[in-house]
Amino acid sequence: MKAMVIEKLSRLEEEASPLTIVDLPVPAPKENQILIKVSACGVCHTELDEIEGRTPPSLFPVIPGHQIVGVVEKTGKSAKKFRVGDRVGVAWIFSACGNCPFCLSGRENLCDEFKATGRDAHGGYAEYATVSEGFAFPIPGIFRDTEAAPLLCAGAIGYRALSLTGIKNGETIGLAGFGASAHLVIKMVRHRYPDSQVYVFSRTEGERAFAQELGAVWTGDFGDNPPQKLSSIIDTTPVWQTVVSVMENLAKGGRLVINAIRKEERDKSSLMSLDYVRDLWMEKEIKTVANITRKDVEKFLELAAEIPMRPDIEEFSLEDANTALSEMKARKIRGAKVLRIS
Repeated sequence: MKAMVIEKLSRLEEEASPLTIVDLPVPAPKENQILIKVSACGVCHTELDEIEGRTPPSLFPVIPGHQIVGVVEKTGKSAKKFRVGDRVGVAWIFSACGNCPFCLSGRENLCDEFKATGRDAHGGYAEYATVSEGFAFPIPGIFRDTEAAPLLCAGAIGYRALSLTGIKNGETIGLAGFGASAHLVIKMVRHRYPDSQVYVFSRTEGERAFAQELGAVWTGDFGDNPPQKLSSIIDTTPVWQTVVSVMENLAKGGRLVINAIRKEERDKSSLMSLDYVRDLWMEKEIKTVANITRKDVEKFLELAAEIPMRPDIEEFSLEDANTALSEMKARKIRGAKVLRIS
């Protein structure tokens, strides 16, 4: 099978093609696994974090990609959940121990043995992939393969971030950055909280215009101040400075949810410019999102089908994965980028 792999850590500023295309044997599913013929795989900023070493792979070479959609081609001897021909998806959560206090309380995203698809196990930048049947998800028939792929990470992690804000209908919400995840969050907000106004911070005019198309009542650059304080803000950017620049726009008791696996900036001294009275006093909070649970994916796919939610997507071939990643690094983003595999 054809696959794109990460062979070593590199910086995209220095290495324009960090992924290498290779021919590999089609993997055989283990007893409780399924073999998936991959049709589409979303491209995520986390792939940049893997390549550049902020969340490095635990094996080399590794096939990245954790927004996988395809059809079951073969099942392991003890796998009973899916049949050959079923359409399924795989998300960032590849496995967890199932026995620790976090797993037993529904917080498997915090498990010490959490393994990520495309980082700790081979992912979906390939023609085939394997996963335990318990970590695969049926894909609602309403979505095309390329539409479903971004839902498995950008959508599911956005769903978790939105849940963690604790927002109620009518309360204001801000989105810092407007890429793949945020453009799905605004669709969720408009459906679940129709009386809530959405404010968007972005450094690019294109993202601000896109946000207005999707219903944002105000857009501005980081450092700009909206006309009112916000009940909550979700930060989906890869940099530290946005945390500082948006905190002063939180209302009393407001919460900033940081929806990012890692932040790009190595010098974190910018956080020292947080002012206690201006940014944190009056019971303001900062909370982070760590991975996703299977329940997040299941509940979000139900919601996405109910809305129904249509991601804005840009399609690339598997061989053009490096181009998609380079554009993402350069913030050439409108919605989500997806590789069409077959």
